[in-house]
Amino acid sequence: MKRFFATIFSIIYATTSLLYSAQETPLDGKGAEIMYRGEGEIDMFNQDAVVFTDRKYTINESPAILTGKNFLRNSIEQTSLRVVSDGVLTIVTPEPGHPKAATRYKDLETRGFIWIKSPEKFQLFGNQPFDLARIYQKQVKQGERFRFGKWTVVIGFEKALRLPESTRPWSENKGERLYNGIVLPEEWPPQEIDTRNTAPMAVPYLESRPTVVPIDIGRQLFVDDFLIENSTLKRVFHLPLKYSGNPILKPETELEMNPGGNSAAVPKSGGVWWDPAEKIFKMWYEAGWIHTICYATSKDGLKWERPSLDIKKDTNQILPTDLTPDSWTVVPDWSASDPQQRYKLFMRPPGGQMPGVSMTSSDGIHWTNRVTTGNTGDRSTMFYNPFRKKWVYSLRSGFRGRSRHYWEADDFLAGAKWPDSGPVVWAAADRDDPKDIVTQRTPQLYNLDAVAYESIMLGFYEIHHGPENDICEKMGLPKITELNFAYSRDGFHWLRPDRRAHIPAERKDIWDRGYVQSLGNLCCVRGDKLWFYYTGFQGDTNKVSKHWLQNGMYDRGSTGIAFLRRDGFASMEAETDAGKLTTRPVQFSGEQLFVNADTSNGELKVEVLDETGQPIAPFTLTSCRPLSSDSTISPISWDGAESLSNLRNKPVRFRFTLRNGALYAFWVSRDATGRSDGYVAGGGPGFTGPTDTVGISTLESEFVRDLK
Repeated sequence: MKRFFATIFSIIYATTSLLYSAQETPLDGKGAEIMYRGEGEIDMFNQDAVVFTDRKYTINESPAILTGKNFLRNSIEQTSLRVVSDGVLTIVTPEPGHPKAATRYKDLETRGFIWIKSPEKFQLFGNQPFDLARIYQKQVKQGERFRFGKWTVVIGFEKALRLPESTRPWSENKGERLYNGIVLPEEWPPQEIDTRNTAPMAVPYLESRPTVVPIDIGRQLFVDDFLIENSTLKRVFHLPLKYSGNPILKPETELEMNPGGNSAAVPKSGGVWWDPAEKIFKMWYEAGWIHTICYATSKDGLKWERPSLDIKKDTNQILPTDLTPDSWTVVPDWSASDPQQRYKLFMRPPGGQMPGVSMTSSDGIHWTNRVTTGNTGDRSTMFYNPFRKKWVYSLRSGFRGRSRHYWEADDFLAGAKWPDSGPVVWAAADRDDPKDIVTQRTPQLYNLDAVAYESIMLGFYEIHHGPENDICEKMGLPKITELNFAYSRDGFHWLRPDRRAHIPAERKDIWDRGYVQSLGNLCCVRGDKLWFYYTGFQGDTNKVSKHWLQNGMYDRGSTGIAFLRRDGFASMEAETDAGKLTTRPVQFSGEQLFVNADTSNGELKVEVLDETGQPIAPFTLTSCRPLSSDSTISPISWDGAESLSNLRNKPVRFRFTLRNGALYAFWVSRDATGRSDGYVAGGGPGFTGPTDTVGISTLESEFVRDLK
């Protein structure tokens, strides 16, 4: 398999390299002056000099045309710069032709850089063939901007200064305005993440919150302080509970048992999505480890049927037979204007840095419009951000161990052709991620899946604790990865206030011993609960000496579920003594306040305040009818008021007074149904599309009654 991909790569390289210019002698003229982003260092290009700030590689060979020239020692992952004075810019990038070479020659040649063929190649560092490098040059002009991808070195500039970090608060941003009042900076996505900084990711919109927060979209959750002005309540984070009947899908068919390989029936990041038209759940899952992708359906989400399809006779396979999946995601596009693009699939074949494939389908079974994507590492996925109408590729990278780069696009197919320098540094594990008590390895970010849930983007950080692959192969046991919730209101910056494993590996000889992974939809909404489907592997200690596709570390993979209260990520709680929570100014166009709260042994009252903090009659504390119940959707009412309609589009605050209870969310619905008009992740029975337009009727659906 790897030899096949290497051959194809060599053919493509040999063909495309003929299209670009090359010359023997270097360009005339002095070096350009540049400003660069990051914590780089200026040094002289000489043998034994350290090449990157985050690697210990040292220069092996120093060609005469480079020796003694200025070079920028920066992160191995990415270098961004701006030309401030005309001149020659010299770039070194790995020699193409080897499947492990992280070369950026295509990007360079597309931007007008010329290959200097004397020397044709040299050993930049190490002694491996994929560390051979070639030299490119261009006469650049003032004002040009460049972002170079992994393993490129900038050389020969006259002068270099570091671009100052932006100190402007987000309250002064002038870019895109989001649904929640957040205004993005003009440069988006951000390019200022330092790969060496192990501090938790900064979340700038929490430091510069909008003056007034629009709340028309979705239930408003308490996972952060975005909506809170002040509070005496205690925030409590909650863990999903695994289903006692797990696994709900395990290897049974010939494709899933995968004779000669490893058995698996695992969605990985594939997805479980509710189809409101057909009123069934649809699952895309991997049958056999790195074998093929199959399709199953369910009426209740527990019992799954494998339909006989026509891709491969008498099987439920949906992946074209010429493709092999390693990492992949399926996402329905409910608003697609082209019926042939109703479903989107992105997949990466096994191997090193290489392109993936993006495809579309009218039915999720027959795939067309195949497009080759930009290069990326394995275990790359994608998701849709409907708040900004962007397709986002979550791309495997390698700073601070396993990590993520980010690429967004308006069009799923056209945007899949990202240049090597396109994706930006994004996410990684950090110093707040606890080390595993057994392996004691520094945690790494194995994958990042995300989905729109109510008024936020909900993410799962798949945290890798080791052991590394070679050790797992010797034992026939899966590596330990576990899932940790993450929350974002701009789709890029992630807050992770609770670092516990929300769906842990069991680490004993059962079906989810290790390698726990999320799905692309993260969860489905099932009445008053969220159902988190996830993947787990048991491994096989009897298979320790075979090829990596047959080794027991990737054997016996199955699918299970964990349950959480709807909106139940975090609650604001009070005990016997009443506590209060006051929101920042909010604005709405609805008419009925609803809450998700458990006050069965206490009570909740709400008052509405004006901008100065004074109660607005009749929405006062004394006229509020106390709520004493446990429900994920409860209306709040006041004596003397039919609705909040006379407060529409006016900045107000809500003050919640709580005794002996827990408050999970609030929202102002446009009608008495309690609809939130927020997003519902993978959906569920009773919903008519990707958002909640039905409210309380989902609790009364036939499915929910049967489940109870």
